Amino acid sequence: MQVPQHLRYSRDHEWVAIEGTRVKVGITDYAQDALGDVVYVQVPTQGATVKAGDSFGEVESTKSVSDVYAPVSGTVVAVNAALAETPEVLNSDPYGAGWLCEIECSDPVEIEALLDAEAYQALIDG
Repeated sequence: MQVPQHLRYSRDHEWVAIEGTRVKVGITDYAQDALGDVVYVQVPTQGATVKAGDSFGEVESTKSVSDVYAPVSGTVVAVNAALAETPEVLNSDPYGAGWLCEIECSDPVEIEALLDAEAYQALIDG
């Protein structure tokens, strides 16, 4: 499983790329592997307010439907609309083209509470 060092992670298997007070969010390689072949992705609505830990979308695979949880609180400022047509990109490129949304973080302290790569690796090795 890939666990890029430059990202932060939630215990719910979302990754976060930090760009100032804005974060790009996706699901981890571990999560996409556990899901199997992704066939549908529901991203949050641009402009929506999200709260850390709350469900803000879902990923449907050939195995199951799983909620995606906001790793931080804030406002959704961008969504990956391409996932509507090509949801399988979550399997092939979870840390690149498979991003879900960008959130303008309302409480930057929440970013610091996320796991670093080493702690996330320990979680999935568990």
